[in-house]
Amino acid sequence: MRAPMETMNNTDSSTPNSNSNSNYDATSLSGDDRPVRVYADGIYDLFHFGHARSLEQAKKSFPNTYLLVGCCNDEITHKFKGKTVMNEGERYESLRHCKWVDEVIPDAPWVLTQEFLDKHKIDYVAHDSLPYADASGAGNDVYEFVKSIGKFKETKRTDGISTSDIIMRIVKDYNQYVMRNLDRGYTRKDLGVSYVKEKRLRVNMRLKKLQEKVKEQQEKVEQKIQTVAKTAGMHRNEWVENADRWVAGFLEMFEEGCHKMGTAIRDRIQERLMGQQSRGSKYLLPNGKDDIDDEDEEYYDEDDEDEEYYDEEEYYESSDEEEKEKKKKAEKK
Repeated sequence: MRAPMETMNNTDSSTPNSNSNSNYDATSLSGDDRPVRVYADGIYDLFHFGHARSLEQAKKSFPNTYLLVGCCNDEITHKFKGKTVMNEGERYESLRHCKWVDEVIPDAPWVLTQEFLDKHKIDYVAHDSLPYADASGAGNDVYEFVKSIGKFKETKRTDGISTSDIIMRIVKDYNQYVMRNLDRGYTRKDLGVSYVKEKRLRVNMRLKKLQEKVKEQQEKVEQKIQTVAKTAGMHRNEWVENADRWVAGFLEMFEEGCHKMGTAIRDRIQERLMGQQSRGSKYLLPNGKDDIDDEDEEYYDEDDEDEEYYDEEEYYESSDEEEKEKKKKAEKK
């Protein structure tokens, strides 16, 4: 199906309607009972049930219908409509697997001509009645010719489904679909995603899963609270009040225990530090410094101003000299 020139409300219907210009009588065909050859065309990108319903309507236009479906190639489609998700080969193959289609015509023209109708012996052209722009750029309806000769059969579009809608859904939830394919083994290069974006998406998905788990646990806790409240014969509000009181008591005990534990740990640390200091120094001065570091320092005590200090070696040397002098004097006498 092509893109209409203007947006109109779609109606979901599988019953075909004849256009007011269609005065062609199926009984006026050749004397034999050959099928009525009905032609439908379009792009059929991301073939969906909306496409299938329109082809069903075309197939059921007459009791005995041979449905030919034309599909435009990539070159003409990209020129007049835009880029497609599926290439022309994939679009042709999708149509061949639709049960309503009798024959697929590849490389279908954008604008129908009498020559094309004669070549394929087309009796009617089936499509929705919305105007579609032709290749002239003047905004003319691509089906204007077949409508004017009374060979146009109107079909109804299916509301709520179109190729554009499907693409919009993918674009809207782009990050989720990127993660979906990353989880299925595609690389970030396959998806055209940078290294930073890949890591950010993975982190966001983990956070989302964590939030879902937290929410699930909250719901389970709520159910358990309600169950226990019913079992205890209490109303939910009373249960919540008691629960708050119990939780507050527990927190108070927990805080007190943590305080005691912290105090005990601090005392143990101080004891060990003091023990290490006492083992590391021979003498600990009153000011808390090690006497080894203060060998060259002089200390002055006000209370000991009048005290004399003697060197032990000096004392014994002087005593020896006095004894020698006394012996000398005695010998002279």
